Amino acid sequence: MNYSRLALAALAGVVASFAVGFLIIALVPALMEEGQKYPMVFRQKEEMMSYMPFGFLAAAISVVVVAVIFAMTRQSGWAAGLCLGFLIGIFAICHVTNNYVNFRVGGKLAVGQAAAYLVQWMVTGLVIGLIYKPLVTS
Repeated sequence: MNYSRLALAALAGVVASFAVGFLIIALVPALMEEGQKYPMVFRQKEEMMSYMPFGFLAAAISVVVVAVIFAMTRQSGWAAGLCLGFLIGIFAICHVTNNYVNFRVGGKLAVGQAAAYLVQWMVTGLVIGLIYKPLVTS
């Protein structure tokens, strides 16, 4: 495993994931507004901010784990990264669907979250795939 490229790919993946997440929030404010319709499920913005460091840490760890999984496949390249990002996105959609079943939230919010996670993971996987290169063995 190429640890230096893995570290670089993981770092770039975290940056890409956060950038896409912030972009989605900025460009699709209706998604945040939709979540505010469920105050018994979601924290209000002020309260959420006190928990935000835990969310950032968990998100960063998840990207690092995906980068390690990618490195373990011994693949490289944008197409392999995009494919992994797509599969992780489908995995995330399944969790959103499970939350939709278990929590009293609307379908509009669930579909919005699912679409956001799919895009976010595909971009993250793409970035990881573009950067990670396995060690060349002779």
